[in-house]
Amino acid sequence: MPSMLDAVVVGAGPNGLTAAAELARRGFSVAVYEALETVGGGARTEELTLPGFRHDPCSAVHPLGVGSPAFARMPLARHGLEWLHPELPLAHPFPDGGAAVLSRSVGESAMSLGAADAGAYRRLVAPYLGHWDSLAADFLRTPWDGLPRDPYRMARFGLTALQPVTWLARRFQDERARALLTGLAAHAIAPTNGIATSGIALVFALAAHERGWPLPRGGSQAISDALASYLREQGGTIHTGAEVKRLDELPPARAYVFDTSPTALARIAGLGRAYQGYQYGASAFKIDYALSGPVPWTAKEARTAGTVHIGPTAGEIEAALRAAVTGQDPSVPFLITAQPTLVDPSRAPEGKHILWAYGHVPAGWEGDATEAVERQLERFAPGFRDLVLARAVAGPPQLAARNANYVGGDIACGAFTGIQTLIRPRLARVPYATAHPSVFICSSATPPGPGVHGMSGHHAAKAVWRRLRAR
Repeated sequence: MPSMLDAVVVGAGPNGLTAAAELARRGFSVAVYEALETVGGGARTEELTLPGFRHDPCSAVHPLGVGSPAFARMPLARHGLEWLHPELPLAHPFPDGGAAVLSRSVGESAMSLGAADAGAYRRLVAPYLGHWDSLAADFLRTPWDGLPRDPYRMARFGLTALQPVTWLARRFQDERARALLTGLAAHAIAPTNGIATSGIALVFALAAHERGWPLPRGGSQAISDALASYLREQGGTIHTGAEVKRLDELPPARAYVFDTSPTALARIAGLGRAYQGYQYGASAFKIDYALSGPVPWTAKEARTAGTVHIGPTAGEIEAALRAAVTGQDPSVPFLITAQPTLVDPSRAPEGKHILWAYGHVPAGWEGDATEAVERQLERFAPGFRDLVLARAVAGPPQLAARNANYVGGDIACGAFTGIQTLIRPRLARVPYATAHPSVFICSSATPPGPGVHGMSGHHAAKAVWRRLRAR
């Protein structure tokens, strides 16, 4: 190892590993320091319940991962990453036993919304179909990085994307379409009348049609392991079990890149009150289930979908999110669930299954939402409780303990609220740079935000190598 490294990365989540790999690929000497014993951050896989049941403690399904421009630059398949596509990316069941779906087929998705809204849905997505590569590069970009690749299409997208999803839902007559779109927007864990929530819904819908909503074979750990393997191939090193509390604990380097929350960065790097105005959002309440059989969904579409949303009306979803954001106990949570063993039976013993599920609760909430979650599951899958062999429950304190970036249990590493929806972690020409000329941030607190896509790491790496070359 040289006497002085070009870059040290703190945190081995997908963004930290992506930043390190991008720098190593360009010939810079790089070392990664991770507090836990394994790499992964929000992309891990562990036996949380019973032996042989392999669960994802955080992320599970990766519509932005399979279509990520950052990951496309790396030969991750050669390093063990294989994407598995369920028959349907998403199902959104209703009490009558039917369901709206996101399919790779726009026509099938449109017809699932009912005849009255099928045309409106086709018109919503039609301008962007076949343009995923340019659009993904544009809406996963950062504003300081030059002009969009497709300015006209991006401007058209932006006019819709900046609207609250409550406005977008008004284009549709039936509750099915409104619930589907609101459920997609709810991935932001923000009130659905918030700015840019339409953009969240539209990106996820387009991702389903253009790239699918796949799961990695073996679990989300496969993404992190592939990134780590590629980094080592490029000459980078990884040190696990190495918690960093102060900048001077790290080896000398020309740049330090933090895949951490802004407040942790400020504390470790001695930046004082640099991010004092940064806001964290509501939390998740997560349950991983070991099951004796597949989930007995009433809606047949849900039995073949990798992801299932549970919230039959836009109003019910909005109420659940509002309760979480305003500090109320959950009573009827909106659930996002995933069924990895539908496409990857290796994740459980033969004939058994796993279910990944979470709802929304206030930041730091210490209650138990298990009963509320399972009431919702039973509404749409009667007999579900009879299949439960074991469950691993994680509320905000447990999520924060698993991953230091999840402040108060906020899995998005920052609230989608007000100006912070568009500008995070602070107003700056280069949001990855800090007041310290050698310190950078690459976590999901930076643009383009949460999700296992590596783009925050990619953009941060670009800021670092520009600074290093300028010196």
